[in-house]
This record gives sequence, structure tokens and C-alpha cells, in this order.
Amino acid sequence: MTKAKISRRALNAPASAIRKLVPFADQAKKKGIKVYHVNIGQPDLPTPEKIMNFIRNFPHQTLEYAPSNGMAESVSAWALFYKNKGGPYREDDIIVTSGGSEALVFAFFAVTDPGDEIIVFEPFYTSYAIIAAMANINLRAITTHVEDGFHLPDKKVIEKAVNKKTKAIILCNPNNPTGTLYTKEEVKMLVNLALKYNLFIISDEPYQEIVFDGKSVLPFSSFKELLPQLIVTDSVSKRFNSCGARVGCIASKNRQVMAASLKFGQARLSVATVDQLALVPLLTDHKSYVANVRKIYQKRRDVVVKELAKIPDVSFKIPQGAFYLIPSLPVTDSDDFARFLLEKFHDNGETVMVAPAAGFYKTEGLGKKEIRIAYVLEEKKLVRAIELLKLALNKFNRH
Repeated sequence: MTKAKISRRALNAPASAIRKLVPFADQAKKKGIKVYHVNIGQPDLPTPEKIMNFIRNFPHQTLEYAPSNGMAESVSAWALFYKNKGGPYREDDIIVTSGGSEALVFAFFAVTDPGDEIIVFEPFYTSYAIIAAMANINLRAITTHVEDGFHLPDKKVIEKAVNKKTKAIILCNPNNPTGTLYTKEEVKMLVNLALKYNLFIISDEPYQEIVFDGKSVLPFSSFKELLPQLIVTDSVSKRFNSCGARVGCIASKNRQVMAASLKFGQARLSVATVDQLALVPLLTDHKSYVANVRKIYQKRRDVVVKELAKIPDVSFKIPQGAFYLIPSLPVTDSDDFARFLLEKFHDNGETVMVAPAAGFYKTEGLGKKEIRIAYVLEEKKLVRAIELLKLALNKFNRH
């Protein structure tokens, strides 16, 4: 009798580059080793009291289903959030989602059929690849490089990747996993390409306010002619230190995209009621809180950059946004090195967990010398984490 088989889709879906080493970290902790986690973008900052107090004192007796497009209070709060940023989105342009991840699922599914393509710049957020595999979408990866800070290549290189199956370009600005803040010229270039070839732009915006050195993002939504082809995916996770709340949104002026997203939302019924309502105070008045978060991460960025610069043969460009950095290390395989950190190395009972960068690339063989560092720990811990990285590199290259 033939055994039942799972789908090719299930077999081919990649593992998360961020989470795949968790079992090794768990084993290290069981041995009594302290692990500094710079592998995942989980901020150590406390969730704002306004959010926590609402959750502790939820005023209703019943947890009812929310509407599939979101609680009215939450949708209005997102609309005000965008209005306060100078954005064009109103209540009927917004659907609340279960984190930014679900917003990405809706966006990918709304604009592609199986076999269609989305242009992405590698290294890229690992969930893009998982979502694409779920829907049999092909990611057309265009490589960027550590040597030039992972900025976009020439327009001709991108234009060459466009074909009949190309439906969209996705960009996270500032970028996860690289920390790159794209220039106004780069943003305008993508706008012009989208308009020329009638492509959607999926603008992944969970870090948009976390930008350093007095710089700012040029939003895609500032180009009026692009709005019918623009889809914004967003999240409260990073800007409000509320990753576990799982509240995000998809926003677009394109009625067909939003109608499709609502149908997708009806399939999962609704987003958690308490979480949606708890985030309303921060969404409606975000600027002062986020300004403080920005200062904290810039200081942490500066610490990591200073300490990494002390390590021989490590190369990187200073990131200008989000809270990530991808350096190139003097190793031949960063996956092996990341496992070494957890299985075979510790200093005074401490080690560090990083994310090997190969998992952020689609092209086989790229990123093997690189890791992603998420500077989400307080400054003293970051100093120690980079010190452990330096000590481990010395031992790894000798063993």
C-alpha cells in the first residue's frame, strides 16, 4: 500500500534562517551556558505601559470575534497613524492583519498566480521565501553586496529581471536584514520601473521610523501616480516593542487588492480582539515614543559598529536604519560557525547566537561568509556579545 505523501510545496518551503538554530541554543542553555541572542529581531525594551495596562484590565466580559477587516477602533487608529505620517490611507484602504507577516501573505497572494514572479533584492527577509513557496510564487532575486552597503544595483540590472511573469517588486526600507536605508534616487528608480512595466510595489514598512543620523525614508506613498500599484504591509511589532501582539495591517488604494485581502481575511475570520484594541493608544499618538526608540537603537548601532571594527578581517558598512547589520566574517561557512558558537564554544559560561546570512539569500552559495546581527540588547550586553564573537572567531579558525 502506497503511503500518503505531503505536497512538494511543503517539502520545498525553506526553514527560517532566523529560527533554525533554536534547538542548538536550547541545548546550550540546558548545559548552563548563557546565550546572548542577536539572531532575532526581538527587542528587549519593555512594551509600553499603555498597552500592558489595557491587556491587564480588558473591560469586556466576552472575547468576541472581531470583523474580518479589523475592529473599527483599530482601523481608525491605523488611519490616524498614516495621516500623522503624511500618508494617504483612510479607513477603507486598511485591513488589520495578524502581524506584518499576514499582510505579506495577503499582498503576495493578491497580485500573483502560481508561477508568477516577484522581484526581490537579496539578502531579504526570510519569510518572503517561505510565503512564496506556500503559493508557488517565484522570487526573482537580484543580488546586493556588503561592499557597497547592500544598496540597489543599476537600473539596467533590475530592468533585465522584468519579464512577462513579473507582477511586483518588494522592498523593505529601511531593510531587514541589512539595515540599509535606500536613497531617494533608489526609491524613485523603483517607482519609475513600476510605472513603466505596470508592476505592483509591495512596501514592507515595519521599521520606517527607525532611521539614524538625522535621515528619513522617502515613502513610496508620496508618489500619487503610483498609488493604484502600491501595497503597504506594516506591523506594530518593532516600533512599539510589541512583537507578541501580532497586529499589523495591509493598506492600498487599489480596490481589487483590498477586496481580495478582505476575502483572505474572512478565511481566518479575525485578528485577536484584545491585541487590536490594546495598540490603539500608540497608533494614534506614536511620534514621541518612536523618537525615543530611534535614539536607543542609534546608540546600540554605534556600539556594535565600534566593537566590530576591532575584529580583524571583519568588513561591513554602517547601517542607517532598522536594527540589523550584516558583516562579512573571516570564515568559509557561517552556518558552521553559528553552530560552533552554540555547540563547541563558550567563554566563562557564555556564548552568542547569530543568524547565518545564507538563509537570507535565494542564490545558492551566497552569504556563506556573512551573519546577521540584531542589535536588540542593551549596550553592555552588545559589547559582551561582540567580544564573544571575536573570541569564537579566533578559536573557530584554529580548530
